[in-house]
Amino acid sequence: MPEPTTPTPTPEPEAALARSATPAGGGRLRRSVLGPLTAAVVLAAAAGGWYASGGSPAGAAVDGTGEAVAPVARSLRLPWPDEGQASVAVEGIGSLGTRGEQKPVPIASLTKVMTAYVILKEHPMRAGAPGAAVVADQRAADESYSSVETTAPVVAGRTYTQRRLLELMMVPSGNNIARLLARWDAGQERTFVAKMNRAAAGLGMRATTYTGVSGMEASTRSTSEDQLRLARAAMKDPAFRQIVATASVTAPGTGATFRNTNRLLGHDGVIGLKTGSSTPAGGNLAWAATQRIAGTTRLIVGVVLHQRAGTTPAEGSAAAHEAGRALITTIRADLPDAVTRAGNSGRR
Repeated sequence: MPEPTTPTPTPEPEAALARSATPAGGGRLRRSVLGPLTAAVVLAAAAGGWYASGGSPAGAAVDGTGEAVAPVARSLRLPWPDEGQASVAVEGIGSLGTRGEQKPVPIASLTKVMTAYVILKEHPMRAGAPGAAVVADQRAADESYSSVETTAPVVAGRTYTQRRLLELMMVPSGNNIARLLARWDAGQERTFVAKMNRAAAGLGMRATTYTGVSGMEASTRSTSEDQLRLARAAMKDPAFRQIVATASVTAPGTGATFRNTNRLLGHDGVIGLKTGSSTPAGGNLAWAATQRIAGTTRLIVGVVLHQRAGTTPAEGSAAAHEAGRALITTIRADLPDAVTRAGNSGRR
């Protein structure tokens, strides 16, 4: 039985980037950067500090959504976005809060975080390893150069590493690559979608429904709280951390090189995570950053959803990046002193 079709929403602004990547022979090729590999090794070493404390501290308050909020959050004045939804947490410290009604909304290409999460659960990889071999099918090749969605070029019959395909899905947000990986894993996309929904249930994402693997479907909906749960779980995987920290990737066989759609990457301690935008979804951003807090490197994870929904994908994406940047810079600047003050107060 063929897959059910869905209306095509306005593509993400990164689609233009994917289509305009410099092809082989163009004389201005950029090669995949090696920096993220070194960074990922450092991040893997730091992971013990990120997760050593487990959940939120004892005595943490619980807000209306059921998420534990760290006591230190009370002394922070965070620049929450005026619209949509946002959630932030710091590993080993706890939640810094949530803003906005936690009503399921379209999430566009943030969907690919779950796609990658399921692929890596089904086919685990070590950081730096190529992973399994995957042969690109004709459908993925035919969808490589779409004018209505973000894609990444592959050649039918060519063998790619699992790692490279995950990079092509997460870095330039290749929708055709997400569908290829789903077919490779489960045979049919709808079978893989069922796996995504089971994984979401297992993570406690009660307000989330996946109806596709790429985010093209506006019927895939979630909340910032649920996407934060997923982001925190995904960032525990060293291979995932390495992939989302990749600044650029080259598509083998085509010579086309793509930059990461996350414009915050590499600034203010940002090491990931994923963008997503469309007209119905607005701008969406899941981000991860590190900061030295009370002598320990901590992972800060946040999600911003539904920024400037109903406008252009470019406008929504810009708003999501700005909202994410404001939260990241404030948290990194103010949280270390807030934790120190809380510690000193507790010793009095």
